[in-house]
Amino acid sequence: MKQVRFELTELPYATLARFGLTQEMIEDLPMRVLDELCDGRHSPVLPVRVTDENGETFESRTRFAVIRRDDGQPDVVFYPVLKSSQLERYDKEQQKQLLAGKAILADAETGDGRHSKAFVQVDPETNQVLTVPTPILGRNLQVVAEEFHLGSAELNRLQHGDPLTLVVDDDPVTVGIDLRNRSGLRFCSGDEQKWREQTKREWDKYTFGCYGCWVMGDDGTLDYVPEEEYSEELWNEQKKSGERNRAAALHK
Repeated sequence: MKQVRFELTELPYATLARFGLTQEMIEDLPMRVLDELCDGRHSPVLPVRVTDENGETFESRTRFAVIRRDDGQPDVVFYPVLKSSQLERYDKEQQKQLLAGKAILADAETGDGRHSKAFVQVDPETNQVLTVPTPILGRNLQVVAEEFHLGSAELNRLQHGDPLTLVVDDDPVTVGIDLRNRSGLRFCSGDEQKWREQTKREWDKYTFGCYGCWVMGDDGTLDYVPEEEYSEELWNEQKKSGERNRAAALHK
């Protein structure tokens, strides 16, 4: 089940629709998000709806990623929002660091039942525990160390989950471990505080597509409104968005 590049037409829309995510909803996501999905990366946290055999409907929120099955067909893996992270296998100090958003080095079980060292971090949006084997992320850390001429103390800081602020062309740039990123690292222009405040995916309050609009709530959650259900407020926002886009095009 390797993660490989997909075309938009290959995405398993029928499977996603069974969970309330229609093709129109997916296609109305920002293009940068669609590119990430086609690269096998995780989606934003989206609302899903499932109806059981008794006709009862359940609503939840989840990330998903598209994978390639052994038979070559695309499929979906879901990463639902959990009430709390499953941290029982970690000691109290490790749990404290994980709940504080830091990455740690810990023992992890591989798919074939073996144990090896891995970087571990909690996804703050879903409470899912993310793991990446040390050789994979270790190589990326080494590339950063060589490119920015980091000493052993600075590299050790990064390996233990603390962001590191560097000066590049007289401007501060901060790098740190973020296992939600494909490389396992996230760069941010600014200091450590800005790095911690920065979200991986930035959204406007209203993201209009061809069929509807993704609306971000005050708590950062995303919900979809099809065009036929637009309120007067949404119609006004769509008009403003169109005017801004036209003005931007004229100034290019």
